Amino acid sequence: METQYIIILVLVALVAMSAYFSATETAFSTFNRIRIKNMAAQGDKRAALVLHLSEDYDRLLSTILIGNNIVNIASASLATIIFTQAFGDMGVTLSTIVMTVVVLIFGEISPKSLAKDHPERFSMFSAPALKMCCILLKPLNFLFAQWKKLLGRLFKSGNDAGVTEEELLTLVEEAQQEGGIDTQAGELIRSAIEFDDLDAVDICTPRTEIAGIADTATPEEIMSAFMDNTYSRLPVYHEDLDHIIGVLHQRDFFKLILREHQPLTDVLYTVPFIPPTVKISQLLQQLQQSKSHMAIVLDEYGGTLGLITLEDIIEELVGEIWDEHDQVVQDFEPLGGDYYRVLGSADVDDLFELAGLDEEVEFNSVNGWIADYLGRIPRVGDTFQYQNLDVSVLKADGRRVLEAKVHIGPQAAPQTED
Repeated sequence: METQYIIILVLVALVAMSAYFSATETAFSTFNRIRIKNMAAQGDKRAALVLHLSEDYDRLLSTILIGNNIVNIASASLATIIFTQAFGDMGVTLSTIVMTVVVLIFGEISPKSLAKDHPERFSMFSAPALKMCCILLKPLNFLFAQWKKLLGRLFKSGNDAGVTEEELLTLVEEAQQEGGIDTQAGELIRSAIEFDDLDAVDICTPRTEIAGIADTATPEEIMSAFMDNTYSRLPVYHEDLDHIIGVLHQRDFFKLILREHQPLTDVLYTVPFIPPTVKISQLLQQLQQSKSHMAIVLDEYGGTLGLITLEDIIEELVGEIWDEHDQVVQDFEPLGGDYYRVLGSADVDDLFELAGLDEEVEFNSVNGWIADYLGRIPRVGDTFQYQNLDVSVLKADGRRVLEAKVHIGPQAAPQTED
């Protein structure tokens, strides 16, 4: 009778060990590595041990699976002995049914569910014992490692284990949905991830909107240019905008030109010239190193294509920055009923995103897209339909669209083949 009690106690211990191995597997496969790293950096020895064990995940997984299978097989064997002694030939069937239920509930489902809810805590709890198991099962782990190498040679995998940009964006979206980060933080992270995808030409102010000063301008003309545009810096050109020679700061104009009567060309800052395809992440570093706040984007012929400022680059990360003197202008102004007033300078990709369209066009601005679609310079009153968009030109200056009215209709259902 005492022997039976001992066997039952051993059986309970084996089920508990099965629960331990199952929970450990889940904890080590789901714990937050960044959180554990931070805890280890703060001096937590258990967290450091978890990181050390997880570095060789194949050996860790082999240890857990070997241990789990050993205790499950041993518990099934002991249960068969107990049930056979108690119920005779029916004992084998009863043992199989009872142990299947017991192992599933207490050895698999329950411990894995608990470990998934608290992976870091359980991984640190189980780490010392798991380290001992890794040492004891080292010979078996060595054999399985050689077997894995053989399988790796037979079945070569070309999958890249690196994390792609799309996967990172998905992780950010999931973290935002689960409440780990708020909407503002999510937008900032997405902007940072997509930051390197943008070229200078994508965000530069086009040549037609550049406010510049001729190198022959009088102090009165320069003051008028600053007052009309409310910019703190203006490019200075010789003859035309294709020959920009520098940048004049408003402070230098008042101090050095008006007060000290220095020539305009003597107080200019040099301005970097860049190709349109330079990444804005690289341009940001270039402007920081040169201590410049502005760069001129050149076209393929060496003429001025546009102008980009440090503020333009930073706005791609944090959104629009308005100061006290800026007039807040919306690229897309809702008019109600799915109607929008859209500026001609607005990004056409943003318009398509607003309309739920997955389209790519050659032009960056709504003005360029409309002119390309019409095949001529747009005029007030021009209308056309594109996909689920109804577009009408509200304002134009004879060269470009200033404003358009856009109605976003429902998207057409995809056609299916009969």
